[in-house]
Amino acid sequence: MKRRALLQTSILLPLTLIASNPAFASAKRLRIGVTSGPHADILRAALPVAKKNGLDIKIVEFQDYVSPNEALAAGDLDANIFQTESYLGLMNKQRRYGLVPVGRTITLPLAFYSNRYKSFNQVPQGARVGIPNDPSSEGRALYALQDAGIIKLRPSAGREGSPLDVISNPKKLKFVELDPAQTARSLPDLDVSAVNGNYAFLAGIMGSGKAILYEKPASLYINHIVVREKDRNAAWVKPLVKSYQDASVRDYIRKTYHGGVVANF
Repeated sequence: MKRRALLQTSILLPLTLIASNPAFASAKRLRIGVTSGPHADILRAALPVAKKNGLDIKIVEFQDYVSPNEALAAGDLDANIFQTESYLGLMNKQRRYGLVPVGRTITLPLAFYSNRYKSFNQVPQGARVGIPNDPSSEGRALYALQDAGIIKLRPSAGREGSPLDVISNPKKLKFVELDPAQTARSLPDLDVSAVNGNYAFLAGIMGSGKAILYEKPASLYINHIVVREKDRNAAWVKPLVKSYQDASVRDYIRKTYHGGVVANF
């Protein structure tokens, strides 16, 4: 009897440990949308931590800023990680997505790049300047130019202006509105182009010395983990945020991007 009881105990104890350990329990499966480049790579770095926290994450990569929100709102994703609070606010307002931020991730500074000039002082009168055409990034680029004293915007424009809001333009810059994914590719054809950080990384120009103007840091441009409103308090949200904001992920960002990507957690 003692031998049988001991055998039963030796079987039940590992089963009890497995059941009580989220790393061994049935993992919560999540589909998370990201844009290719740093957002995708950083989430991959977080996968081992997420697994220990009971999450089984499938990464879905996108090449644009519209599709990840469309997919999340439609229920094809559980979360996405690619956008600033400024962009999210505009998209919720315009398209009524009902999406909410639940955790900070990184900042990808927007910068103006040029193949022809080493500083904005060298940029001539009438130069052609590429800017992203989505409302948030376009306003962000123009605001950076205003911050640098290069143009002046209508006061009501704030950080959401367009070229129509430019009221002072001493250099007579000609703004060329482009899909954000095309701004880096436009450099051979334009004098200057404003490029979002993820596209600068993909194009291989981040840290290349071609940046001639960086935007000033602003909390509005911190990226977030985003979910549907109904999932804000779902049981898997806190483990997801905790996994992403792990110290090992912060170290990965520091060692990989050398300041080109900033961890905001």
